[in-house]
Amino acid sequence: MKPSIPKGTRDFSPIEMVRRNFIFDTIKQVFQLYGYLPIETPAMENLETLLGKYGEEGDRLIFKILNSGDFLSNARARKHVLKNLTNIDLIQGEYYPLNNIVQPNEIANAITEKALRYDLTVPFARYVVQHQNEITFPFKRYQIQPVWRADRPQKGRYREFYQCDADVIGSNSLVNEVELIQLIDDVFTRLDLPVVIKINNRKILSGIAEVIGEVDKIIDITVAIDKLDKIGVDGVNKELSEKGVGEESLKKLQPLINFKGTTSEKLNFLKILLANSNIGLIGIEEVEYIFKTLSQISNLKSN
Repeated sequence: MKPSIPKGTRDFSPIEMVRRNFIFDTIKQVFQLYGYLPIETPAMENLETLLGKYGEEGDRLIFKILNSGDFLSNARARKHVLKNLTNIDLIQGEYYPLNNIVQPNEIANAITEKALRYDLTVPFARYVVQHQNEITFPFKRYQIQPVWRADRPQKGRYREFYQCDADVIGSNSLVNEVELIQLIDDVFTRLDLPVVIKINNRKILSGIAEVIGEVDKIIDITVAIDKLDKIGVDGVNKELSEKGVGEESLKKLQPLINFKGTTSEKLNFLKILLANSNIGLIGIEEVEYIFKTLSQISNLKSN
């Protein structure tokens, strides 16, 4: 039988490695030019670190790692205990009331406590918390490492791929946001790749969730809207409906996801849509500041 590799993964030939290393080296040079320092985190994280950070859909795509040892017999033993409890019992040194004890996670935790990292952002957040007494803030870091997702392999989508992240933590200055956009533009200019840089703002997304009356659905709304280009308006509405977003809320959302126009027109539209959301209006002000500052920098360069 001919050897093969798991679906969703790739081998890289020498010529592909040379090309990829050129891209990575270019990215690293720009990151360092802007004062970002490299870190690395382990391929695996504790499962509890990753769960709940990506929404329900993201949690399903996390690659879990089976515990070493005779995990199967332990899981069966745990399941047997859970099924036969009739009152309050002792499990692994802790008391559990009967009405709280039969949880799916109890069995899952018996066989897996670790997972391959889903992205680089959550491991970075964990790194900062764990090493906060050793870090000088604001802390500018970059990270270029592989991540893994238990996604359905298809053209352009892999289960193992690289991410290149640059983040600043410990500063609320919007100057950092302006600098990050300059950094991205610098990378693609050096690689001679024409791109469109799209800018988002978490406060605007929170404002949208607020005005349509679905504050607790912010993650679901964000994930669905992010797929607009792939699945279209009908697909977004279907996904949100399946996530429990009400019909009235969906009606309020339609003008936003159907609106077309220039950046200026979109911002003016958002000011009307989010007129009753303080956090949403703050987000709009931040985006306007970023565009204004970038325009001023561009004018200075051209002169």
